[in-house]
Amino acid sequence: MGEREVITQTSVPRTRESLAADLKELGLGEGATVIVHTSLSSLGYVVGGAETVIQALMDVLTPSGTLVMPTQSPQLSEPSFWENPPVPEEWWPVIREHLPAYDPQVTPAFWMGRVADTFRTFPGVLRSDHPKLSLAAWGKEAGEVVADHGLAFGLGENSPLAKLYDRSADVLLLGVGYESNTSFHLAEYRVPGGTVVEEGAPVMEDGRRVWKVYQDLQHQTDLFPLIGEAFERIHPPRISRVGLAESRLFGMREAVDFAVDWFSMKRSSR
Repeated sequence: MGEREVITQTSVPRTRESLAADLKELGLGEGATVIVHTSLSSLGYVVGGAETVIQALMDVLTPSGTLVMPTQSPQLSEPSFWENPPVPEEWWPVIREHLPAYDPQVTPAFWMGRVADTFRTFPGVLRSDHPKLSLAAWGKEAGEVVADHGLAFGLGENSPLAKLYDRSADVLLLGVGYESNTSFHLAEYRVPGGTVVEEGAPVMEDGRRVWKVYQDLQHQTDLFPLIGEAFERIHPPRISRVGLAESRLFGMREAVDFAVDWFSMKRSSR
């Protein structure tokens, strides 16, 4: 959707103050710990764009809360798995040798949308060290959440997701569906039977760039909308509009536990 189309569908421009009011109406409050997924275009015309959305979230949470967003960089991955677009096999060694090493200060997160990619650059935001599956955080517990992000099985027990689960964080979907709900990945790692793959990424090790090979799961993100639909029937989230975007707020622990049961039934029936 282009800017002209968004403007024609918006009765009033959205501001930092109006978005903060909408977030409070949805149930987000001061001191909360929340992982946020958003589609900027779904909010309508926002004065100041991604920067304004982030400021509104920070205003509501205050520094006593913790704001987290996925800042993944799937471009730093094993090129033989690339599909969008795929690259010729004869290119794979060249890519492994020359792809820039992950740098939490520099590596873009453009696949995650403008809000997440802007968030990683904000003062006070800390980003975890995983080259492909990083998360960034701001606020009271930011340092603890992003610390010691393990390379292998990167959204499992040694990830910020597990720490958010332990803190009973909330999940906020701003204009996106459950296909964007990163926390469901934690459930994949908690249920035996997932497909293990050999991944790789360029990292800095002892001051030099190396191609690091590690194990991870083949993610099943395509199943997340089905899980979300089933989850809502038993655990209805809070739903209201933030700007123009239908948005959902729910407990991460409830969602992950539900997804663990869902994956357990699916994998045991194979």
